[in-house]
Amino acid sequence: MTSSWEELLPATRRALLHRIAVAQSEGRTPSFVGAVLRDGRLVWTGGRSSIDGHAPDADTQYRIGSITKTFTAVLVMRLRDEGLLDLSDPLEKHLSGTGVGEVTVAQLLGHSAGLSAESPAPWWERTPGVLRPELADVLGEQTRMHPPGRRHHYSNPGYTLLGSLVEAVRGVPWEEALQREILDPLGLSRTSTQPRAPHAGGWAVHPWADVLLPEPVEDLGLMAPAGQLWSTATDLCRFAWFLAEGDDRVLGAASVREMRTPSVPAEAGDWNSSYGLGMQIVRNEQRTLVGHSGSLPGFLAGLWMSVEDGVAAVALSNVTSGPLTGTVAADLVRIVADAEPRIPEPWRPLPEADQELLDLTGPWYWGTYAYGLRLVADRGVELEPLRGGGRRSRFVAGRDGEWTGLDGYYAGETLKVVRREDGSVSHLDLGSFVFTREPYEPGDAVPGGVAEAGWRGL
Repeated sequence: MTSSWEELLPATRRALLHRIAVAQSEGRTPSFVGAVLRDGRLVWTGGRSSIDGHAPDADTQYRIGSITKTFTAVLVMRLRDEGLLDLSDPLEKHLSGTGVGEVTVAQLLGHSAGLSAESPAPWWERTPGVLRPELADVLGEQTRMHPPGRRHHYSNPGYTLLGSLVEAVRGVPWEEALQREILDPLGLSRTSTQPRAPHAGGWAVHPWADVLLPEPVEDLGLMAPAGQLWSTATDLCRFAWFLAEGDDRVLGAASVREMRTPSVPAEAGDWNSSYGLGMQIVRNEQRTLVGHSGSLPGFLAGLWMSVEDGVAAVALSNVTSGPLTGTVAADLVRIVADAEPRIPEPWRPLPEADQELLDLTGPWYWGTYAYGLRLVADRGVELEPLRGGGRRSRFVAGRDGEWTGLDGYYAGETLKVVRREDGSVSHLDLGSFVFTREPYEPGDAVPGGVAEAGWRGL
């Protein structure tokens, strides 16, 4: 029997509605929108409002703040994939005169360039960008807070530099590159640099009374690549799926996977949170979530994706402080993933049996450690310990008799078959480590040799 993934169970839908209702009520926000995507399909949306009959829907725009940074990071990664820059390049190679040209592109993407968290006064989120017409106005005089590459230190000016880098290399404004290279190909028609109706207004709620104050909505100018965008729950769910699967029209699967990989060590005492290349990474109740949170005066936003579960969620509200939208989005993912776990694809045999590859499968020994080599799709292999802990990795096939590690300790390392003069298999070489069919068999090609007397008892 085939199960449909298009509809959620009634109990799941009620749990999702209950979560955003609590967030809107206890968070004292004028409105709140949530949405869930599963395996590429939008399966649930919900909205709550302080005005009866005017609940927002998944097509209502909210300002998304720092989720904008992930869009900017995608533009930079596209430049890398096109060979127009390298992530290890110093900024000065492509954008001169910043005063911080020694920091690398990768350090800026991962917030490890050591730059200041904010631009100089006045508060950039509540003032027009024309007050900061040049990069020097964004960076100020005290730009270096830490040595580059040593620690994670979140930096809004760092993403301003990345937006200017995109403009310098592309030769077009950041907004034009964004529209042409991400929004149009992915069909994100309700994501924009300026609000488009229907959109929510931004509000502050008094901390000690249930009264409102409108927040200003400013064009951030040069700071736009750090937090300018407006979007909807529907568009952001679609963007989340792209961040999980990739799209060759924008960025391939390998590159979005790279964005989701931690780029700097976690802060001491905060081992459940790290940062990739334009993406936050958190460990939430034994589940890894990737995405980003965002805030600007009057707005809070959260986008999280569990790649393993195939579930993404978005939470948006129009209040300066109140519901923790990032937490709510994570809860929406958990509710669906726990209540309706992903149904695995049916097991299917490989389309063909390659006897030469089959002969390589089974037990191999690194010294006395027992490993198993398994053949998988597309002539790939998996190597894993047969007992206890140990290093396990997946490998993708390369040229004949060689594979490249995809993950774990051996990511990027080469596994190759070493043959004797007669063509028979001698051993496997994995980054110079020798794997043999028997543990320390006399005559095997074990570095340092094997004692001629062989194994013995006491």
